[in-house]
Amino acid sequence: MARNDAFIAVPPDRVYELLCDPDSYGHWVVGSRSIRDADPGFPAVGTRFHHTVGVGPVATRDHTRVLAATPGRELVLRARALPFGVAKVTLRLQPEGSGTRMTMVEDPASAVVKVLIGPFGHLAIRLRNVESLRRLKRLAES
Repeated sequence: MARNDAFIAVPPDRVYELLCDPDSYGHWVVGSRSIRDADPGFPAVGTRFHHTVGVGPVATRDHTRVLAATPGRELVLRARALPFGVAKVTLRLQPEGSGTRMTMVEDPASAVVKVLIGPFGHLAIRLRNVESLRRLKRLAES
């Protein structure tokens, strides 16, 4: 499991507004190349957005589905990028002063993948998510 957090100098509702915009993920999620489409009503539970993700010349087309949503506070997603893997991603927002403490927890969706990627894989995910949160912070604060 990779857990990251960052302070974003805007209120939680502003950050959540970005999380509700599927197109924003293409700007802040490291490895996301494009958001191709989104279900109407995103981020209602069960809705999805369709993306292309990859590194270098390797890319895959898949989707991310909403598992739970608490407006202004939390969004839980199941992010697929097969054959690379599936992850549960929890995005939590806590008010902190006039801004937001955002926590991002990414956990491979299967025990087999958790074992296969091992501690170095979890470290790589954590480092990727440091950059993702930095990008989200820049987007939210601009």
